[in-house]
Amino acid sequence: MYAIIRTGGKQYWVTEGQTLNIEKLSEKIGAFVKFNDILLILIKEGHELHIGSPQLKGAQVVAEIIDQGRVSKINIIKFKRRKHHIKRMGHRQDFTTIKVTGININPPF
Repeated sequence: MYAIIRTGGKQYWVTEGQTLNIEKLSEKIGAFVKFNDILLILIKEGHELHIGSPQLKGAQVVAEIIDQGRVSKINIIKFKRRKHHIKRMGHRQDFTTIKVTGININPPF
């Protein structure tokens, strides 16, 4: 079973047992989170496709928070020629690693 969820302003294609990095969530490591913003569910065995408009009601994806961290630093350099001006900055984005434990459809479609 596959699903497309929306969290943190992004959309993710997920399956049960999959591990992925998403935008930072405020819950602690080991907690379970439920995503109710489900855009699409594909049941592979019966080749059933359920598309929400804009989201499916009663469907949810349950995931466990495995880790929280920050990605490696990216360097930003602003440079103005002939002015002896250079500005160096960096950015590290926070992320949460989750493992999808279940895709639930209630009520079944």
